[in-house]
Amino acid sequence: MAEKLNRNTYLSKNVGNFQEVVEINGRKFVKVDDLRYGTNPHQVACYYKPVGQSSVIGDMKILKNGKSGLSQTNLEDISYALNIIKFFKNPACAVMKHVNPSGAAMACKNDTLKDVYLKARDADARAAFGSVIAFNKEVDIETAKEIMSTFCECVVAPSYAEGVLDVFNDGETYKLNKHIRILQCGDLDLLPKYVDDCDDSYNTIKVLGDGSLVIAAPLLTAIHGVEDLKLAEAENKSCGYQKSQHNATPEQLADLLFAWYVNISVRSNGVVIAQNGQTLSVGTGEQDRVGAIEQAIIKFAEKYEGTGTLKNAVMASDGFFPFADGVEKAAAAGITAIIAPAGSLRDADVIKRANELGVALYHAPERIFSHH
Repeated sequence: MAEKLNRNTYLSKNVGNFQEVVEINGRKFVKVDDLRYGTNPHQVACYYKPVGQSSVIGDMKILKNGKSGLSQTNLEDISYALNIIKFFKNPACAVMKHVNPSGAAMACKNDTLKDVYLKARDADARAAFGSVIAFNKEVDIETAKEIMSTFCECVVAPSYAEGVLDVFNDGETYKLNKHIRILQCGDLDLLPKYVDDCDDSYNTIKVLGDGSLVIAAPLLTAIHGVEDLKLAEAENKSCGYQKSQHNATPEQLADLLFAWYVNISVRSNGVVIAQNGQTLSVGTGEQDRVGAIEQAIIKFAEKYEGTGTLKNAVMASDGFFPFADGVEKAAAAGITAIIAPAGSLRDADVIKRANELGVALYHAPERIFSHH
């Protein structure tokens, strides 16, 4: 009879099967470390970095390890969180849960890093329990103390101020977070952002069920700033030429850009509702676009128990609107500015309806589906 392996025995017998160096698509990768497990505890895993390349994630320093090492999901959350905050020069924070942002925020006016963190965490405080938190700036003591007040898995940032690690290592005061993992990533400016930023060394690799691979260019954007946000226009036989007749305010334009950058790392179908540099709600992983919008609106209503409002909020959609119903749902909730890619045969009809509803509609130059 074959030996019946328990989980720990299985892991110990199989981790060693991973080669130290592998070659994929002509590129070599060197093993960094064995992982605690893959996506689930019974899945063996380890991770690799490109040979001869400075890696923002592959070269991370573990400043404080938890009860055990990192899992595959920890690394994926770190990657997607950094993929959000890499776009911002002002302080920014992303809170990731199961490879989707539960909340993200950027500094507005006089926001401190602690303010930015609270905006990101409290965008969906329930989902933020046990999350991975990423910052694009040095973490200070006040922010560290706030992080330690609620349970989270990992914190990743380019640097930490003097005394911050003492806070993270204070397991007596902060018993809930005694096993928190603290990581220092590389220079975020090394991560590609825009479609003209990188070569095929950043191609993504997807493994199919039979071991076949899909190698694809990374998901990047052509939108560098608010100057690239263009009012929607289209023409068809049913209603002729249509152009958005409403303009977003300067504050809304900043929020549209922010929501677009966050939406790149949201599982499709996805929408991001935002205001004042904060995600108010994220609708993710739906099979239809209206469903993603409805999910986000319902989540917002339940989260704020009727005390909050979406009045004059903005929304980013990762795909086009095949009908006007998505815009109608958003407008009914109070949203007055939307960005989405063009591409529907009914784009002109959607623009016409947005004009009737008083919604400023902007067309992005690309679709940003993410099926991670």
